[in-house]
Amino acid sequence: MSIVDETNYGPLKDLIGAWYGNKGEDIAPEPKGTEHNSYYENITFTGIGETENAEQQLLSVVFYTLEVRRNSTNKVIHHETGYWLWEQGTNTVVHSLTIPRGMCVLASGKFEQSQSESVMNVGATLTNENWQIIQSPFMAQNAKMKSYQQQVKVTKNKLSYSQTMLLDIYGKEFEHTDKNELNRK
Repeated sequence: MSIVDETNYGPLKDLIGAWYGNKGEDIAPEPKGTEHNSYYENITFTGIGETENAEQQLLSVVFYTLEVRRNSTNKVIHHETGYWLWEQGTNTVVHSLTIPRGMCVLASGKFEQSQSESVMNVGATLTNENWQIIQSPFMAQNAKMKSYQQQVKVTKNKLSYSQTMLLDIYGKEFEHTDKNELNRK
């Protein structure tokens, strides 16, 4: 028996499914400069329905897992799990993510939607009262993330993103950037 999910996912609806992209560009900090990596990744988004907060806020929820591997070595360089939330009745989206380096981000922002594309822009900072970055003591002392900005564009069959994390690492501030374009599997 098949269960039909009748959730209104709004701007998140086209995320649901499996995605693959092999043209990722990572610009990362190194002690003596900058490292450029090309990577491929797989992302799977699963719609999990709606949730209500305090009988006043209705959220549509999509769970995801993401794995990134370096093109040159096939080595895993990033893994991430999280949720995308859409607050029904507003144009607010929330991205909550966790990476296994002792780091969590709760970012929020707005979306724009046309007939063919949804564009979501979210951000978080260490100092924002509501949309924050939480990190382990080691990360805070050695590779502190100070801000996180992400833009995701999605159509029925293409997903692209760009993100910038302002890091305090190796005695300097560094804008660590990632971007990729993925196709639906």
